[in-house]
Amino acid sequence: MKGQTPKRIKTISEFHQFRNLPKPEHPLISVIDYSLIKSSSDGNTESFIQDFYSVSLKHTTNAKITYGQQLYDFDAGVLFFLAPNQVFSIQHAKKETAPLHTGWLLLIHPDFIWNSPLAKTIKQYDFFDYAVNEALFLSDKEEKILNTIIENIRQEYHTNIDDFSQNIIISQLETLLNYSERFYKRQFITRKKANHQILGSLEDLLTDYFGNDDLISKGQPTVQYVSGKLNVSVSYLSRLLNVLTGQSTQQHIHNRLVEKAKEKLSTTSLSVSEIAYGLGFEHPQAFSRLFKSKTHQSPLAFRQSFN
Repeated sequence: MKGQTPKRIKTISEFHQFRNLPKPEHPLISVIDYSLIKSSSDGNTESFIQDFYSVSLKHTTNAKITYGQQLYDFDAGVLFFLAPNQVFSIQHAKKETAPLHTGWLLLIHPDFIWNSPLAKTIKQYDFFDYAVNEALFLSDKEEKILNTIIENIRQEYHTNIDDFSQNIIISQLETLLNYSERFYKRQFITRKKANHQILGSLEDLLTDYFGNDDLISKGQPTVQYVSGKLNVSVSYLSRLLNVLTGQSTQQHIHNRLVEKAKEKLSTTSLSVSEIAYGLGFEHPQAFSRLFKSKTHQSPLAFRQSFN
């Protein structure tokens, strides 16, 4: 239902109860077989916020999941990540039978990794930001690797918990996240069509933005603005562009600023200060520094080269 307030699920035990699953064997970590989760077939949309991390490998028929602005089918193996307090929605197909799920869902409460090195480093894995924008599509080989790690985690907390169990599980979690990092890097390279469409959309967006000579009032485009318009996270767009072009989003914006500056310097009689203000710079010195860093010439030297 559009506009509904997301349901907040605070604990892993509460998640199990909500999904009519047996009580978790450990209150702070759980691996769930997706085939045990019964989903609705009423055609409605459910929205949720969870107070814990989740990593999910899911194959689904007749259901779609929305992250951010994008809708995903899960017929193929897809890995996606959620950090605490991210909103996500599930759109159920309206059919006589409920959607069929296979795969696994890993739930990790922040308290489980508290005071461990992973508690700090988990925030550095960008795909917990990507989760609201970009799922990870796995090959069969990649899926088998992650399935093995998940089975190791499951087996560890199924056995008698001892002084070593938590460290062993955290080590397995780190291995899972590191493999996921590798697979995301692979996806940047192999999904060339989709990724180059994003790059093309960025170029079109910047062309339109710089094309109306209204930078004095609206200012220069920010990385956050550009990412929002492209429906991808800031970190995802930056890493994607770095793989495709070797430059960050901010560098792409600066390149367009310099191109616009070259046009003004070579085709108008505006002063350097007037051009700087027209391009949204508060101080002409900042404009001159950026221009020289990109062209190895001052704006005046560039202009004089046309005379």
